[in-house]
Amino acid sequence: MRFTAVLRSEATKLLALRSTRWTLLALIVSTVGFGALAAYNVATNGGQTLFDPTRACLAGLAFGQLAMAVLGVLTMTTEYGSGAIRSTFAAVPRRGLVLGAKTLLVAVVGLVAGLVSSFAAFFVGRVYFFHYGGTPSITDAGVLRAVIGGGLYVMGSGLFGLALGAVLRHTAGAVTSAIAGLLVVPGLTNLLPGRWGSTVHTYFTSNAGSRIIDVTGDGGLSPWAGYGVFTLWWVVILVAGYVVVQRRDA
Repeated sequence: MRFTAVLRSEATKLLALRSTRWTLLALIVSTVGFGALAAYNVATNGGQTLFDPTRACLAGLAFGQLAMAVLGVLTMTTEYGSGAIRSTFAAVPRRGLVLGAKTLLVAVVGLVAGLVSSFAAFFVGRVYFFHYGGTPSITDAGVLRAVIGGGLYVMGSGLFGLALGAVLRHTAGAVTSAIAGLLVVPGLTNLLPGRWGSTVHTYFTSNAGSRIIDVTGDGGLSPWAGYGVFTLWWVVILVAGYVVVQRRDA
């Protein structure tokens, strides 16, 4: 079967799921809503002179990334849970095509949803800075890259979830791992002592990936280097997922 046919089939399955629509809605609402709250808090407390206002507007991505990661997981594990994956692999014996189609779909959906929510969060959040002063502009140095980077970050989070789903093939386990890997453990790495602890913190999943939405820069990895490290994380896990998909029975 040709890749385009597999892609159409996977797109139909993904878009037909009610969970897809609800997850994308949660992504946009959480990104814009929490971003607006963060921007209001920073602006009204005069923190715009000490804090990156663009990052404040995009603070909701910390929660939006989880919604996309869950969608990535569901894209891979729903069929395993229902047993429908057996029919899929019977129709497409080349399992790598199925994984490739799912990966491309999550990347496209994640990028589009991420860009929409990131731009919306920025323009909603900047209203508070406009009212209280210090308004960030999309034409300011690094701002457009940061806002577009928000979309790329959401996309990467979805692929991180997809990769975990391919490895674990179990929804609850993969969702838990995604939340831990993107939200819980990255914060806990601050507790690690010494230089090695600082290195782990710098290069750990979302700590590295979220550098793409930095404008001011405060040392550590550059925005694109950080995003590159984050990309390496999900690529390595996805390669492991490819091996699992090829070798284990559905």
